[in-house]
Formats: sequence, structure tokens, C-alpha cells
Amino acid sequence: MSLSDADHDLVVAELGREPTPAEAALFENLWSEHCAYRSSRPLYTGAFDPSGDQVIVGFGDDAAVVALPDGHGGNSDTYITLGIESHNHPSYVDPFDGAATGVGGIVRDTLSMGAYPIALADSLYFGDFEREHSRYLMEGVVEGISHYGNCIGVPTVTGSTAFHDDYEGNPLVNVACIGLIDDPERMVTAEAQEPGNKLVLVGNSTGRDGLGGASFASEDLAEDAETEDRPAVQVGDPYTEKLLIEANEQLVDEDLIESARDLGAAGLGGASSEMVAKARLGADIELSNVHEREPNMNAMEYLLAESQERMCYEVEPENVDRVREIADRFDLGCSVIGEVTDGNYRCTFEGETVVDVDAHFLGEGAPMNDLPMVEPAEQERDLPEDVDFTEAFEAVVGSPNTASKRWVYRQYDHEVQVRTSMLPGDDAAVLAVREAGSERSDEGQSSGGNRETGVGLAFSSGADPNWTDAAPYEGARAVALENATNVAAKGAEPLAAVDCLNGGNPEKPEVYGAFSDIVDGLADMCSTLDVPVVGGNVSLYNDSVAGPIPPTPTLALAGTKQGYDAPPMGLSGEGTLLLVAARALEGDAEPRLGGSEYLAQFDGTDRFPELPADPAGLVATIADVANEESTLATHDLSHGGLAVGLAEMVTEDAGADVTIDAPNKGSAAELLFGEQAGRVVVETTDSQAVRQAFDGVAPVYELGEADDSGTLDVTVNGESLAYDAAAIAELRDVFERELA
Repeated sequence: MSLSDADHDLVVAELGREPTPAEAALFENLWSEHCAYRSSRPLYTGAFDPSGDQVIVGFGDDAAVVALPDGHGGNSDTYITLGIESHNHPSYVDPFDGAATGVGGIVRDTLSMGAYPIALADSLYFGDFEREHSRYLMEGVVEGISHYGNCIGVPTVTGSTAFHDDYEGNPLVNVACIGLIDDPERMVTAEAQEPGNKLVLVGNSTGRDGLGGASFASEDLAEDAETEDRPAVQVGDPYTEKLLIEANEQLVDEDLIESARDLGAAGLGGASSEMVAKARLGADIELSNVHEREPNMNAMEYLLAESQERMCYEVEPENVDRVREIADRFDLGCSVIGEVTDGNYRCTFEGETVVDVDAHFLGEGAPMNDLPMVEPAEQERDLPEDVDFTEAFEAVVGSPNTASKRWVYRQYDHEVQVRTSMLPGDDAAVLAVREAGSERSDEGQSSGGNRETGVGLAFSSGADPNWTDAAPYEGARAVALENATNVAAKGAEPLAAVDCLNGGNPEKPEVYGAFSDIVDGLADMCSTLDVPVVGGNVSLYNDSVAGPIPPTPTLALAGTKQGYDAPPMGLSGEGTLLLVAARALEGDAEPRLGGSEYLAQFDGTDRFPELPADPAGLVATIADVANEESTLATHDLSHGGLAVGLAEMVTEDAGADVTIDAPNKGSAAELLFGEQAGRVVVETTDSQAVRQAFDGVAPVYELGEADDSGTLDVTVNGESLAYDAAAIAELRDVFERELA
């Protein structure tokens, strides 16, 4: 990439001269789609509502900050941070390092707010599982995430893994992180505070790795990307990151940091200029002061290298020596590279000024794109014929999209820090909120704290490309509702969310139109649910010789509840099974199969299912019912519909006898495999109380009884099937069977 003629002319007009090579490279990277969001910002600005009494810091910082409820209708002094990042192109070129450094980056975004990272979520999207290349990418990505997360001691507790043909040339790796701030005084932001303060670089030494990563992420992947673009991929060192986490805690403890930014896209140039630009200040930086690991580096390399495990801190002059001492204590490099000023953003190298620009113009001056778009056409109804009922069940339940993801999450240490109450594999993770840093070892390392707050934090993350490929707007609405339903099914009320909006080349009108629809759909449903979207990330140009990816709006959503216990997904065998939000059975909606795994397996199309009429009331009531003593199990229905949901609930000790007799409502396939979001199966000992709770909110349909058979017996409109837990497990153990 290089500056376009129009951008070049704009820069020349602002500077009154030709830019230096270092300046041109800075503008190229910071005005790239990856950093400036030139095609996406016009769509999402004003669409998402980041406001709410609980929101302390919203859009524009390294991570959002949200207050946890205090249990009395107000906010507590305990905050969480929420952030999400994509590392898509790097994970195609180098799956292990690309995914690993994605984890490292989102964790450092958490550190820069003064928070201690307590949980990760990974949402992964690959091409057809049957392709050898897709499996190669998946194995490398999962290994990279597990290696980095396990080494730094941050549990990966939830996420999603999906497969779709159109990710073959461009997989997606979206990683979210939650951090904990146990005292408002510990919070830090990325906005520089005062001229005269020093800029201090702490962490790994700088090399030439990751050069041009921001511009690389802003163009389509070429056929030879795996070899030609390898230098643009960073290399991670999780052991240094762990030291950086603990050093950051000590720096925050001692109130030594005025502002902070992690070094990610565009490296030192990006981090330092963005810090001062937010405050409309400037900086004087001497690049030769940067501690490096490679000889003979030039100014542009110091500025743009994306070497990992580095933080830029604003520090008052009298505190610099103490920062050095702490860095030395944790065996981290430390350089005083310059200071905050009230002038331009200036960088010098060996006596020569290589950058002298207005920081705000550098960070915010990129003009937005006004691109044409074409609205996606609604899919027509074209259902497959003569599909055997048993064959359909086995194909859908045994699909890699709906199969058990145990192979993935068992590679992650999801119990480190001893917070995880609800483990991966359920609808949402549940974490016990214990205040980080309330107790520390003599070496200054955080023990994770042991003071209970009584707050359970539910966490869900993901999207369904089948939904948004079939119907971008309605599919994105369903993605938001599904994530909210996931946390509600565990008894939590949604608190806040962040999004990662992934799309193809926006210069293609049909791609841009679909991307616009997922922005609107996600924003509209989050607004309906009263869930503030407090931050996010955009990744465009996910396009390759294989074509564009499906529009993919990953949502990472956090919710809270009193206590850490939650009803499990697995049946107890002692209650009645109710289907909540059963509009296709008890309501006025016709069953539809649009976006379903059933149609993906058997090659058909249909309109997308109608969503519940009162999503906010539904989610709130699901959370209330999940917390009742009479509720024995709860499970969100989404991918694979009722067929997969019931199969997932059966255990060796508990089964279900389900009968649906509604021939006037639709075919057996439509009723069993339709994927309307917002539905939950509840096992309860008080079905009347559940019906009363949902009266006027959503229809409830009695499916049958749970028992101790360990077998799923299902009859839908006269078509029957029966599978015991072992047979279901064999169907669902696709990864273990194919990747052994």
C-alpha cells in the first residue's frame, strides 16, 4: 500500500510541503481502514448507543469500562473492562503467531485501562471443515490461543467456532477480554494529561517484526499471502506478557501512570500519537532512545514495527526512576523516549527531524469514504424434498457447526485464577467476581484477590455466519438476541457488549450493503434490549481469491447476577420440559428454515425466522425463571434448532420424552430444525409458575418430560427417532474423531 493521490494531496495541503518518508508511512498506516475505519465509521456512528448509568468509559479508548451493579439498584465501585479485537489476516498467514498475538493485544488493551485481565473469549470462523487447509488453520489458531492464554494465566472461558465455505481464503479470529478494576482510583485512560510529562516505553525490545501490519490488514489477501506477507505478522512472547501484566499492576498500585496505551497497530507511532491526539496535545520523541533488539534500525522501523508486549506510559518526571525500578524488577526493558508537549507530534532520529505533524490531524484527519451499496435480496423459499427424518437429525447434530467444541476449549486453561463457576460448553460462562489485587505476594504479583463481591459475571461471544449470510439485517438482530439469551439462560441480566464487525471488500457494493445491514441489525436489537454497545472493532477487506467472507458481526456480551450458581444445560431427569418463545407452535409466526444448518446440509433456502415480539421482556423473564429453585436446567436454542438443543441436554443419567403434534403449524423438519433465536428449553418442577412468568411476554409450549433413561425420544408430527446419550455423543464428537 501507499498513500492514495487524494490522501497525499490532503497531507501536502495540511503540512505545506511534501511529507517525509516516515510521515508518509505514518499517514499510510494511521489512515488505513484498519486504524481509521474510513468505510465503517459512517455506518456505525450514531447507530450504536454506548450510554447508560453503568458506562464509565465508552467508545474511543483501548477498552470500555463498565460499573457492576451493587445489588441495591445502583452501581458499585467495582468496574469491568470490555474489549474485542480481530487478528484475521495474520491468522491466515501464520495461524499460531497470528492468533497468539491477537490474544496478547487485547490483553494489553485491558492493561492500559488499569485493569487486571480475568477472562478471554475466542470466536473463530473457518472454511469447510472437510478441507485440509481449514483444519490446518484451525489447529494452528487454537494452539496459538491456548499457548498464549495459558502462559499468561488468563482463562479462555467461552466463545464459538463456525465453519462456512466462504471463510476458506480468509478465516476470522476474534478475541474478547474482560478485565477487573476493584477501585475507581485505579482506572487509567489513553488520553495524555499534561505537557512536560515523560513518555516511557516498557516491555519487550523493538525489532522489525510486524512492519506494516495495519496497512496489511486493510487490503484483500492475495494468493501468495502466506509467504509474501509473513513479515507483517508479529511474533508473541507470552512469558514477557505475563511479566508486563504484573508490572502494570504494580505501576497502577503505586499511582505512577497518568495515561497508557498498548503498542498494537502502527506500533510506537500509532500508540504515542493517539495518546496525545486525544488531548489535542503533541509530543517530542527521540527514536534512538527506544530499546531495540536488532542493529541498524531506521526511523521508520522504530515508528511502525509492531513488536509485541510493549506499553507506552505517560509518567510524571519525578516518577520515572521508580518506573525504571519496577521494570527492572520484572526484567522488562524501559526507555524514556520523549515527553508530552503542547505543540506538534515531533519525532527525531540521530539529530534529524523525521516527523513534525499535528497529532490530531494525523489521528483524526482521514476523510471518510462514501461508497455505493446494494441491498441484499431476500431469500426465496426453496426447501429440499424427501429428506429422511433420521438422516436429517444425524446430519444436523453431527455437523461441525453444531458438534461439541470440547476439542477446542479443553486445550484452554479455563479455571486458572479460580473464578470460573460455569465452564465452557454451556450457553455462557459464569465467573465469580473476586477483586483482583486485594492481596499481593511479597514480589508484588497479584494473587487474584480473595474478597468475594457476591456478583456472578456471565459472558457469551459469537455469531452465526449462516444467519447473516442468509439475511444480514435479521441475522445480526438474531446474533444479538442469542448472546443476550445465552447469559439470561444462566440467570444473568445483560450489562453491556462490544462488537467485532467483520466484512469483505467494502468497495464492492453488494458486500458493503450487507455490511451496512449487519451494523443496523446488531445496533437495533441491542437498543431494543437496552444493552449499551460500549466499544468494538471493525475488520474489512476480508476478501481473497476465494471471494468475500459472509458479513460476520461477532458480539461479546457480559451480564451479571447475584451469586455464582446457575442452572446447567444438562437435564436432571426430574422435571417437565417447556419450550419458551415457541411462536411457531403457540404463537402467530410461521416456522421458517432460513439460515439453518438443516438447509446448509441439504441445499435449500428459506426466509429467515421471525424473532420474538418482545425481546427485552423475554430476556428479562428468562433470567428471572433461571434463578428459581424449581428450575432444574436451561438451554438456549440456536444453531441446529430444537434437535441440537435437546441432544445437548441429554446425559448418561437423564433423558427426555418429547412429543410435538402440530401438523397445522409446519412440517417435522421445520419444527425440529428451525433456528429462531430467543428460544429456551426449561426443565422445571413448576411448569405453571413458568407459564405465569411468561404470560403476555412469550408463548410457552410443553414438550414432554425429562426422565432417567439417558435417551432422547422425539416424535414430531408422527415422525419419530430415539438416540441414547452414547449415540448422541458419537454423532457430536466430530472434532475428536477427525482431528485425533
